[in-house]
Amino acid sequence: MASNGSLSFENELFSKFAFYAAIVLLKTLVMSVWTARHRIPRRVFPAPEDYTFFNAKSPTATIAFDAQVERIRRCHLNDIENVIPFILIGLFYVLTGPDVNTAVLLFRVFAGARILHTLVYLNGIGQPFRAIIWSAGYGVCIFMTIVVIKAGSY
Repeated sequence: MASNGSLSFENELFSKFAFYAAIVLLKTLVMSVWTARHRIPRRVFPAPEDYTFFNAKSPTATIAFDAQVERIRRCHLNDIENVIPFILIGLFYVLTGPDVNTAVLLFRVFAGARILHTLVYLNGIGQPFRAIIWSAGYGVCIFMTIVVIKAGSY
């Protein structure tokens, strides 16, 4: 397969990017299910009509709070805040025609960082571990952004 800068699975670089992008997107989708899986047995729902649907007593407060559900939800939000920019900038980055080995390393670091970030976050492992892992993924996005800006400058 050639690395020709096209967004085609014939392009080795794009196919590798698509693989790692799909991994982190799947992980993000799983977080939605994981949140619901913890909300339902704990009877902690995001909207009043959900209590009616699940035949549960609505809390006296406007929003119920459960520490574990909130931890999972915040982890999911963190995925959304990081995975979407990775996908967008990654597409532009692929179009710059970078070295395949360097690019694949970046994609792997990002995907690994997102998976490790989730494991650390959900298990309540203290700082600075979560921040360091988050920084690795964020650094990948910043690096790719700089490459894209340089490639697009005139």
